Amino acid sequence: MQLSLEGSGERWALLSLSSALCAMLIFQASESWIADRRMRSGNLALIERGAELQPGNGEAWDRVGRFWQLDFTNPDSSMAVKAYERAVRDDPNSSYYWMDLASAYEEMGDVKRAQEAFERAEAVYPASALVEWNYGNFLVRRRDYAEGYRRIQKAVATDRGLLPLAISRTLRSSEDVNVLLDEALPATPDAYLQALDFLTSNNQPDAAVAVWKRLMALGKPLPLPATFPFLDTLIGLDRPEDALRAWQEALASAGLSGAAGSGESLIWNGDFSRDLANGGLDWRWSAPLGTAASFDSAPPGVTGRAFRLDFSGGMNIDLEEPAEFVPVQPGRSYHFRAYLRTDEITSDRGVQFHLTDPNHRDAVNVLTDNFTGTRRGPRWRRT
Repeated sequence: MQLSLEGSGERWALLSLSSALCAMLIFQASESWIADRRMRSGNLALIERGAELQPGNGEAWDRVGRFWQLDFTNPDSSMAVKAYERAVRDDPNSSYYWMDLASAYEEMGDVKRAQEAFERAEAVYPASALVEWNYGNFLVRRRDYAEGYRRIQKAVATDRGLLPLAISRTLRSSEDVNVLLDEALPATPDAYLQALDFLTSNNQPDAAVAVWKRLMALGKPLPLPATFPFLDTLIGLDRPEDALRAWQEALASAGLSGAAGSGESLIWNGDFSRDLANGGLDWRWSAPLGTAASFDSAPPGVTGRAFRLDFSGGMNIDLEEPAEFVPVQPGRSYHFRAYLRTDEITSDRGVQFHLTDPNHRDAVNVLTDNFTGTRRGPRWRRT
């Protein structure tokens, strides 16, 4: 299409049309700018006026609804409902707006319409973990536990980030670890390990043992350090039989062969043939300042390796490691045997072994001879 601009009338007509279009665009841009400024003002009256300037904008009315619902000084669920209802009319395909509307209905006590809103949210976005999570928690609050936990389980299977909340809220609502395991959590090592950590940190050993049994029943490989918090809880609560059984199961799950110790010894890794696991029922070593640890040759006629400590000097170090927890039976006698040699230990406090019960300090408290000076070459001392 070609326009002739030879006459002054045509030129004036084009100029007028261009000016009108520019004015319209400037007006629209100004209106959008004003609406946006009002929506961000933090003033409810301005926010509502900004929303009015944006017809069909569900987000604007959802923001108005949240302002009414979450106002700490003067919340109004009924006004929030009106705003959310307008939001879903403007954009019925937003699961977020439907969930906001459901929460406002629930606050008003309109359970039926709240559930209908959750169902609309689910219909809009059936694969959403957030929808399933919020809908599931709503159902649990309404005491529809079976369906609520089923939806929570579905949400957690999709989004692992919801696991900690699922564990804490399910245990708070049901007070039954079996409900957590059977209905709310997916049967995965990750879910069970997080439940185990939650229960051990909250000092619930019996429930933690139940989770541990389920975890072991999965038959999946586990990294050994992942089991240490549970084992530390059993040790701290003076449950040596449970600790020993769990340790042996943890070793098997981590693909490590062997019983509690080497040969007839109850001490695990007593010959240092393996590197220190630094947890469980293996040796623990925290590398205090002024020391360096390594491995050396074992005493003559002894298999494995020796644990070597080198001291930088200049300070007396109060060492309590390397240390290991060893489950034993009460009322029985045990023979302790160890090999030790020293080289140029000049402090009054040398190297010795300390045998004690971490939970009953007065029951066992044995110190071996204090070794100082130098014992070189083959002259290892057995204590």
